Amino acid sequence: MSQSRMVKVLAVPAAVAMAGLLLTACGAKDDGGTSTAASCVDTTKDTIKVGSLHSLSGTMAISEVTVANSTKLAVDQINAAGGVLGKKIELVLEDGASDPKTFAEKAEKLISADCVAAVFGGWTSSSRKAMKPKFETLNSLLYYPVQYEGLEDSKNIFYTGATTNQQIVPALDYLKQKGIKSLYLVGSDYVFPQTANREIKAYAAANGIEIKGEDYTPLGSTDFSTIVNKVRNAKAGAVFNTLNGDSNVAFFREYTNAGLKAADMPVVSVSIAEEEVAGIGAQNIAGQLTAWNYYQTVDSPANKKFVADYKAAFGADKPTSDPMEAAYASVFLWKNTVEKAKSFAVADVQAAADGVTFEAPEGLVTIDGANHHITKTARIGEIRPDGLIYTVWDSGKAITPDPYLKTYDWAKGLK
Repeated sequence: MSQSRMVKVLAVPAAVAMAGLLLTACGAKDDGGTSTAASCVDTTKDTIKVGSLHSLSGTMAISEVTVANSTKLAVDQINAAGGVLGKKIELVLEDGASDPKTFAEKAEKLISADCVAAVFGGWTSSSRKAMKPKFETLNSLLYYPVQYEGLEDSKNIFYTGATTNQQIVPALDYLKQKGIKSLYLVGSDYVFPQTANREIKAYAAANGIEIKGEDYTPLGSTDFSTIVNKVRNAKAGAVFNTLNGDSNVAFFREYTNAGLKAADMPVVSVSIAEEEVAGIGAQNIAGQLTAWNYYQTVDSPANKKFVADYKAAFGADKPTSDPMEAAYASVFLWKNTVEKAKSFAVADVQAAADGVTFEAPEGLVTIDGANHHITKTARIGEIRPDGLIYTVWDSGKAITPDPYLKTYDWAKGLK
């Protein structure tokens, strides 16, 4: 959806909202401290506000605009069915502009000025880490919909994308099963790729896989001639790609121009979904692999309805993707938790969260109340010439989240 179609909801001044019934919500933070911030969420009206905070501009817009779309779709469907606890959801939209500082500023605005009950947003780990102190200090809730590097939890964040043992570890296991003996690591220069690659190197050391090289480039980079030349000369068994945003377009076009092919040196990507494939061009990426939990081609009644509903709302040519699906599920998980708690208060939602489920397009997902992550089915996909991604392997069942990799001996010492 273009920015012009995303109508910004006018914020009710905090003073006006405070005049209504105030909810005082105290919740434990992940550092062991306690927040006593008073909430200005107004529950006296027939509507309840929530925030949508994604990059509608900048290098990450190629990925995040569609996530904002699917958040809106979920809100519209919930409203059409009667809302949450009898209240319609009022969606307040903000643009993180692909900038962590802006994400933090907009998160504070949504919580303190717009008085939202929860925020759905973020993509990069840098944006999440910039927002995290705001949600903890101001005691609000963030639903974060994108796979990430793990090694984190917060009572004020629900992580509805994959953590490491639900995406990266299954991808490495798949490559090992295929006989891959060496890897070249390419990533954007920020938190997620750097941390993910530390985990990959620990796995590799324990599993007899050689790391042939490791390169990072700033978000938004478009010159990959040097890196691709190094990748070609390294002759690794596969490339593990943690690039984000529109840098993937430049990387894969250079990869193709250099004569590299999936059949000779496959690339496994963990941040390329169906909408990025369209931007890269299927001819530049067909045959390459992805590791996610959802693809548009998942064959289930819930997914068929999701795909049909999304296309009806935003265009028949618009694909669905993993982060979009996780964002969509986030809104329903919040709704189901609020209804279980019979309350919008942060402390009540936190207390009720464990075991809350949703029949998502990817399959049944369940909130783990101990770490605020959810169960997810791992899927390895192959990108085909039609621009869609087809599952070539899946875990067969939803994987319990293990964000700190406590069940893996090789991960001991990772922080």
